[in-house]
Amino acid sequence: MNSPPGTPRRRWEADLGKNRPRRSAGRTDLAVFTGSAHPALAQAVAKEIGLELGKLQIDRFPDGEIHVSLLQSVRGCDVYIVQPTGPPVEGNLIELLLIADACLRAGARRRTVVIPYFGYARQDRRASGREPVGARLVADLIGAAGLDRVVAIDLHTAALEGFFSIPLEHLTAVPTLAESLRRETLASRGVVVAPDLGAARLADRYGKLLDLPVAIVHKTRISGREVSTRGVTGDVEGRQPLIVDDMISTGGTVEAAARALAAAGSLPVSAIVATHGLFVADAGQRLAGVGARRLVVTDTVALPAGLSLSVEVVSVAPLLATAIQYLHEDRSLADLASRG
Repeated sequence: MNSPPGTPRRRWEADLGKNRPRRSAGRTDLAVFTGSAHPALAQAVAKEIGLELGKLQIDRFPDGEIHVSLLQSVRGCDVYIVQPTGPPVEGNLIELLLIADACLRAGARRRTVVIPYFGYARQDRRASGREPVGARLVADLIGAAGLDRVVAIDLHTAALEGFFSIPLEHLTAVPTLAESLRRETLASRGVVVAPDLGAARLADRYGKLLDLPVAIVHKTRISGREVSTRGVTGDVEGRQPLIVDDMISTGGTVEAAARALAAAGSLPVSAIVATHGLFVADAGQRLAGVGARRLVVTDTVALPAGLSLSVEVVSVAPLLATAIQYLHEDRSLADLASRG
């Protein structure tokens, strides 16, 4: 929907408070569905838009097969399926594909999948030559499910867009997370730290938003759980680190980065910030050992049950609701998009 002539284009605000989508209560041409991956997030997104979640039923047959039934008509609707593909990745991915196919066969006019966290994103290349490119394979499956568009938040690498045969809208939660960090009382010599080279651009974005210098820890991955470091680029001696990354899985990368920073003479870690908080395996124990005052993530995935850590969760529901409303109205998402 275009603005009237002479009307300034609305700018994205970091706190999202001034740029919420217009309420759509009572609309029948827009529907939001979800599977079992993270219904609380989908419910919050629908509430932001002013909708009730679409009704469907998910069952498992005795042999483990998943069965999906839509419990309402979607013929002619603009449908959005909110489903992160976090643990258990395979079940959540199959649910997503089945819901998409059900919407296609039920006559939905347009079908968009909203994947706040995209599983298999780290399998974007072959390391040894005798392994699959998992990210490309999953992208192909999604493209074959009759979907028109994908929406994701802070992918592990922006190059994943090239894996999809359908358009991808790559959003970012960095401004929202950075705004929450403005309340952090950093030492006068604070520094944003990328725990590996892959997070360097991300750290630069945080550094610009928070007006802080940036340092990079050089990491080598030994296995899915273990990493080693080879030093730090940037001045961290006597500075208070703020470690940022796109995701925290086992916590091994953050733990190794904290050790490297301490060896380089930094002050204790002030905060650890990531868009996606998976917290699998022994992540709780590892991160507790880092001793950071704050651990901040978004709700792109649900926190695992029994997590003993104190975690601050910033919701991406307003960001996703705004994106859905903009797409529904054929408006630009430039102000919400990730740029690297």
